Amino acid sequence: MKIWSIANQKGGVGKTTTTVSLAGLLSQSGYRCLLVDGDPHGSLSVYLGNDPDTLEGGLYQLFHMEGEYLKHDVQQQILSTDFENIDLLPASTAMAALDRQMGTKPGKGLVFTKSLKCLEDNYDYVLIDCPPQLGILMVNALAICNQLLIPVQTEFLALKGLERMVHTLHMIMQSRNTVLNYTVIPTLFDRRTKASRGALEVLQEQYQDNLWPSVIPVDTQFREASLRGMPLSMLAPKSRGIVAYQNLLSYLLGEPEQVEKVVAQL
Repeated sequence: MKIWSIANQKGGVGKTTTTVSLAGLLSQSGYRCLLVDGDPHGSLSVYLGNDPDTLEGGLYQLFHMEGEYLKHDVQQQILSTDFENIDLLPASTAMAALDRQMGTKPGKGLVFTKSLKCLEDNYDYVLIDCPPQLGILMVNALAICNQLLIPVQTEFLALKGLERMVHTLHMIMQSRNTVLNYTVIPTLFDRRTKASRGALEVLQEQYQDNLWPSVIPVDTQFREASLRGMPLSMLAPKSRGIVAYQNLLSYLLGEPEQVEKVVAQL
C-alpha cells in the first residue's frame, strides 16, 4: 500500500482537486483507493457528498480510540462512495479542536500510522488531503506518507506558502532523522498571464530538483466536476486538466516514456 500526502501551508492551491483527480485516474486503472480528508474544513468530504457539520465518526473518531487499533474498528469509520475502487475516510468540523483536545497525549502523531496499518491489505493507494496549517493532522500525514505532493498555484503569494511548507518539511525530517521525497506541482497555470509565467520560472530556478517538469493548467471543467461531485476523469476524460493529471500520475509512477512526453510539453 502506497501512501501519498497532498499538502501545502496555503489554501486554494488545488490540494483537493489533485487528490480527487489522481484518485479517479488510479481507480479507473483498477487500483483500490482510500481518500483521507485531513482538513477540518472538509472540502474533500463535501466534494464526495458528505456534510462535515453533521458527520459522526470518520477520521476524528480514530484520534479518540483507546488501546490497540483493530481493523474492524477502523473500517467502521470509512464510507463508500459512488465510484468503484474509491472509499473515503471523511472529516468532521470537530477535527478543528484536535490539537487542543490531544494536548500532550503520547502517540498523537502516529494515529494515521497505527490505523492505516490495519488496512494495508484493503487498498493499493491512500491519498491524504491535508489541512493548510501545521498541526497534529499534518504531522500525522507527513509521518506516514511515502511521497509528499505539494500543489502550488503559479502566483507569487503562493510561493511564500511553498517556502513555509518546505521549511516545515525540513524541520520534521531533521527532528525524525528521516528523508521524505516530495514533488512540487505547479497548478492553476495560465500561460496568457505574465504573473503565472513568472511564478513558474521562480519554481524552476529554486525547486528544480523536486519540481514536476510540467503544469496543471487552469480548466473550468474542474469546477463542473466538483459541482457534480465526481472526478473529472470520469466526467471529461479528454479535458486538458485531466490529461495533465494523467501525465503527473505517469511521472509519479515512474513510467519513463510518459516522463519524456511531459518534459517535451514545456
